Amino acid sequence: MCSSISGKRWIPGIILLLAAAALTPLWAANDDVEITPDVVYGHKHGMALTMDVYRPRQANGAGVLFMVSGGWYSIWAPPAQTKGLFESLLEKGFTVFAVRHGSSPKYVVPEIVQDVRRSIRFVRHHAERLRVDPDRLGVCGFSAGGHLSLVLGTMADEGDPQAKDEVLRAASRVAAVVAYFPPTDLRPLANKNNPYRTRFPALMFDPNEADNVSPLLHASQDDPPTLLIHGDKDRLVPLWHSEKMCAALKEQGVEAELMVMPGAGHGFIGAPARRARDAWTDWFVKHLLAAEPPAKQAEDR
Repeated sequence: MCSSISGKRWIPGIILLLAAAALTPLWAANDDVEITPDVVYGHKHGMALTMDVYRPRQANGAGVLFMVSGGWYSIWAPPAQTKGLFESLLEKGFTVFAVRHGSSPKYVVPEIVQDVRRSIRFVRHHAERLRVDPDRLGVCGFSAGGHLSLVLGTMADEGDPQAKDEVLRAASRVAAVVAYFPPTDLRPLANKNNPYRTRFPALMFDPNEADNVSPLLHASQDDPPTLLIHGDKDRLVPLWHSEKMCAALKEQGVEAELMVMPGAGHGFIGAPARRARDAWTDWFVKHLLAAEPPAKQAEDR
């Protein structure tokens, strides 16, 4: 049985926003956090894939990539307006990367997965310039962003050493994951008879590809420590998604925890929001700062 943490509190289940274009800061939100908006981490069909970089003055060297995604829509907003979402991470010294992917309805999930994998490779490849440790990178997100975070956690690779693009030579591995109310098995959602395909156009891909983008099916012993946060009254993404994901990870000997929010639906505010915010921050402190990175552990073995 997967361990569970019950309680109330969280951080609003909102879609995030942010962007990317240069590795040199263009402006700062205040004296403590340097914001570099619109850093380009790739190109797609003539368009830029972007992320915003938030670097605290007292950076600890670890980085957290936040998947800007809700329903696999990825939306931009002025970085200073969304900085508050990352306040607890920034206060602990984490550099935060707010990653936007090719958005629904233009792109479907398998295409979106390739974008977020590239974002990890980009940060790892440019780790020295971005002033982060490539072996201390975490990933997190809400809903679809949580799904993408779990994909990165369970389906990482070491990169393609033969790739002409240097970024694609970098590994897509992360050292810790936090996922809020994530869909973990896309097989029923991608079924052609499921009305969610109309509601969420990113699900309108070949159902035969659903296995390849369902993190529930890919848990393995080398996956990073994973925290799942889910409301027990979630009607959009039922709790079983996180319950089964947590159990699958534990079966593989991976450190995994499930925080259940009693009475909460798909997203929560107030006390549940605060408790979840504290939990995701503590998770990254524990696994990116206090513990030896999984990549180093694997080398030692």
